[in-house]
Formats: sequence, structure tokens, C-alpha cells
Amino acid sequence: MDTKIIDFKKYSSIHIGAKHTVKIINKIDNYDKYTILGKCNNVLISPSANNLAILGDEFDYILQKNDKLIVGAATSSGKLLTYCKKNNIANFELLAKLPGNIGGLVKMNAGLKQYEIFNHLHSIKTQDGNILKKDIPHTYRHTSIKGIIYEVTFDIEEGYCKQTQDMFVHMRDNQPNLPSAGSCFKNPKEHSAGYLVENVGLKGYNIGGMAFSSLHANFLVNTGNGTYDEAIKLINLAKQKVKDKYNIQLELEIKII
Repeated sequence: MDTKIIDFKKYSSIHIGAKHTVKIINKIDNYDKYTILGKCNNVLISPSANNLAILGDEFDYILQKNDKLIVGAATSSGKLLTYCKKNNIANFELLAKLPGNIGGLVKMNAGLKQYEIFNHLHSIKTQDGNILKKDIPHTYRHTSIKGIIYEVTFDIEEGYCKQTQDMFVHMRDNQPNLPSAGSCFKNPKEHSAGYLVENVGLKGYNIGGMAFSSLHANFLVNTGNGTYDEAIKLINLAKQKVKDKYNIQLELEIKII
């Protein structure tokens, strides 16, 4: 069995975690007992996490076939963005400043406002075979996809637009540069999560090396040597304060493993 040791303090975008032995998956099979990770841009991994796995290089590829773009799920967003620029393929400009692997971005239907990665999705491949977009229930930043995505197929249109890319970069300019796992909480219907966290007095608030960003309150950031326990304390504090003041139950967008 192929494995590697990953130091998640270095590997994860929030710079929290221990060293874990991780299984490398290079063939399609049943891996139900494993938690599948991508680039760890939206996860918080506990010191006791186990049975972790990542897709190997066999699933890192980009192929063009007729009017379709076929992408291995381990392919990074940056690699696909560069390919689309070079080959004048439209509708992938939203990948600018959106880190992650394509499999993970599709599984969470990543996007920004009305722009979602599902907008131009054709199908995905899992251990159960190919599944068409129309057969995958999905909403903004959410899908019902079960199991591992191994391959993603998109519809192709010509015309990569630098102005559209610049728009996405600008829309993300309010995001902090400190290590984080992206948006901490999902936006409830009533208010944005950032508004709620800020208005219960937690914008810029820290516990040890972890804080809610003073730039954007819905970003949990690592200001130095933040720990898993400090992050959990801040998350629970925000949930409690928002529940007490607004009677709204915040839901995590970060995945806790």
C-alpha cells in the first residue's frame, strides 16, 4: 500500500495539524473507511485524525476531447487556470485566487456569488461510474455527491477573459493573507456570517494564536502558532454568541476532521 507522511502544519492552508501517515490512492476502488483530503484549504485536522487518504498523480491530468475538458480530480485549480488561459477556454476565470484540487472544488460546488464551478460542469466519475450534472443535487457551495470524485468533465467554450479574471481577483481582495481555511461559517439566510461574527464583537478577537480576522470576520486565521484546540474554542464561542444574540445557529463551512 502506497503511503506518505504529511506534516499538516505545513500542508494545510491554516497551518494547523500534526504529522500523519496518509494513504495514496492511484486506482478507482472502494475506500469507505478513509477520509479523502485534497489540498486542505478548507479543513481543520485534529491531532487524533486517522485513516486519511489523498489522490495520487494518476488523477492529475487535463485532456481536451472535442467540446469537452476532462480533468483528473487531483489537478490543482492553478494548473487548470493556466491551461485555460493558454488554450483560450472560457468560464474558468473564477479559479483565480481559489486554491484547491478540482475534485474538492466540485464536491463543495465552490464559487463566488452567482458564479459556481457547477455552471459549466458536464459530469463526474466516481467508483459508481459517470454521473451527469443533471443527476447531482446541488446548491451554492453544496452538493450531495457521495464517495470520491476521480474525474470531472466540463463543457468547453472559447474566449478566456482577462477582465473577468481580474474581477474575481478584486472580489477576493477583502480576504486576509494570514493562514486560514477560507470562510469559517456558511452564510445564513438572514445575514452574512461575517456580519454576525462582527456584530457579536468577535472581529479581530483572538484566543492564543487563532483569531477572527480584523479584515473579514468570517475568516478564522492563524496569527502565529495557533492550535486546533484554540480554533475549536473560537468556533464554539462564535456559535454561542450568535445564537444568544440573534437566535441563529451558525453552520460550519470549514470541515473538521
